[in-house]
Amino acid sequence: MSSKEAYNIAVQHDLDLLCVAPNANPPVCKIINYGKYRFEQQKKARESKKKQHVVELKEVQLTPQIGDHDLETKSKAARKFLLDGNKVKVGVRFRGRQMTHIEVGEEVINKFIASLEDISSVEKKPSMDGKWLTGIISPKSKK
Repeated sequence: MSSKEAYNIAVQHDLDLLCVAPNANPPVCKIINYGKYRFEQQKKARESKKKQHVVELKEVQLTPQIGDHDLETKSKAARKFLLDGNKVKVGVRFRGRQMTHIEVGEEVINKFIASLEDISSVEKKPSMDGKWLTGIISPKSKK
């Protein structure tokens, strides 16, 4: 039917004429209550927003001469972050003369990553960034 006829029917029933596919030949329209339609769309958007989980980047800072117990404590915190579904940025800070022995920091960061190997995967391998040796680990995907 023509658009004028459809509009007249919509007015008679106190409803609105909504064009669903304007580029189709002929254009496709619906006769609906537009206020109710918009409310339903907003409700669906709110529901889908509730179910989303935003992945954050949490940071754990270490030093080259960190003790074993301190490393375990930091790995427990990182484990909690990973189980919550967040990524973890691991950083080893070097000060002064520590810069001459970067391999010590690499051992520390590799030991840390190995302790979380069961629930995480390496997203970015450890690399130097100024005075920091940083790497990013993310939770393993659930399949």
